[in-house]
Amino acid sequence: MSSYGSDKSRVRRIPRRGHYDKETIYDILDETSVCHVAFNYDGYPVIIPTIYGREGDRLYLHGATTSRLLNSIVSQDQICISVTFVDGIILARSLFHSSMNYRSAVLFGKAHLVADEDKNHALEVISNQIIPGRWNDARLPNPKELKATNLVVFDIMDASAKIRTGPPSDDKEDYELDFWAGEIPLKTQFLNTINDPLLKDGIRVPGYVQDFIDKKNNKH
Repeated sequence: MSSYGSDKSRVRRIPRRGHYDKETIYDILDETSVCHVAFNYDGYPVIIPTIYGREGDRLYLHGATTSRLLNSIVSQDQICISVTFVDGIILARSLFHSSMNYRSAVLFGKAHLVADEDKNHALEVISNQIIPGRWNDARLPNPKELKATNLVVFDIMDASAKIRTGPPSDDKEDYELDFWAGEIPLKTQFLNTINDPLLKDGIRVPGYVQDFIDKKNNKH
């Protein structure tokens, strides 16, 4: 399947902003490593932010073996995960039409535990989602650390993206009003690295770290 978009995930409010192709949805997912996971816990709804790594049509999540999030979602038939970027504040001539430019993705799917023999692979996916190249440039988890870590794989069964771009969209008669209208663009900026005070002399910032910073700062 090259696209999603069942009745469950279809955008109903301003449908033209909905996107269901995997390329658009995965571009949003690949730009960050932080999502929000919605699930039921002990009879009430909970939303928890966490980091993830995407590989194909699945996301990997990790946490302690005592994690309420991980232990809850593997026992549920389906959960929901969302990712959102705010790209600008839209100030229209009317408050009613003021808005934001944004990119968001909402995912539905089933989660299950990762087998012990696959934990390193899942952690590698997560690590490289945060900083590509880091997995091969740090000490890998030892057996004790792996035992204390649970990993969950979330299979994306359905999804949609919703995107707004462009200037304000006012009522025709409001364009004659003497109010300023426009966009305040927003951008996540990655600043210069700061060495660990205990870093050994002579160790420089790896090239892949600087490449990551430059790529992120120049993307939007």
